[in-house]
Amino acid sequence: MSGGPLLLKLEQHDRLSDEEKRVLENAISRIRVVEADEDIVHEGDHPSESNLLLDGFAARYKIFSNGRRQITAIHVPGDFVDLHSFLLRAMDHGVLALTPCRIAVVPHTMLERITAEHPHLTRLLWLNTLVDGAIHREWLTAMGRLSATAHMAHFICELFLRLNAVGRTDGDTIQLPLTQAELGDTLGLSTVHVNRVLQELRKEGLIRWQGDALTILDWERLKTVGEFTPTYLNLQHEDR
Repeated sequence: MSGGPLLLKLEQHDRLSDEEKRVLENAISRIRVVEADEDIVHEGDHPSESNLLLDGFAARYKIFSNGRRQITAIHVPGDFVDLHSFLLRAMDHGVLALTPCRIAVVPHTMLERITAEHPHLTRLLWLNTLVDGAIHREWLTAMGRLSATAHMAHFICELFLRLNAVGRTDGDTIQLPLTQAELGDTLGLSTVHVNRVLQELRKEGLIRWQGDALTILDWERLKTVGEFTPTYLNLQHEDR
């Protein structure tokens, strides 16, 4: 069993000892596979374990009474999609597999042991949840104040850096197998508007998106269009 993406992600922030790496690996009880469009966790669940995404893309979401969906977070490999359930217990939202996902399951009893016996590792996992909160704040600000084009540019910049942190980039290219409907549910746009925005970014020579492969052609200009500053991702390596 391997929590490799999580180890890469945590080591972006601070060095892990060999013992801490073993503790994380041993905390995994099993590996599960969830197919695309299936729930990883249901709203209202009372989980006794948390799910670490190893491969694929997942999303936190809410469904409204009229059937419309709002995606509130996109998860990439290395993310705990529901670490907060360790303390909050009841899920107030669902987590959906956007693509086929491979997931490492960590029982809450193992998380209890980590918090009791490994304070440095606990701080790094806590930092993970703090970064989740920072991403939520950034998304809220972007949705409220950026134009649709700037919002899309910001979203692409963020995902690129998050995937790069866990070794899932190839030069300037990432694999991003999200549909325009899923992008719309994430950014609060119609599929027609999503298509128009992507065409604009292509026309400006900022991105190329063929199949699932998205290539950033001009990083500096894309950052400028998206008013993107990566401070909130806390990618700097320092003692914690």
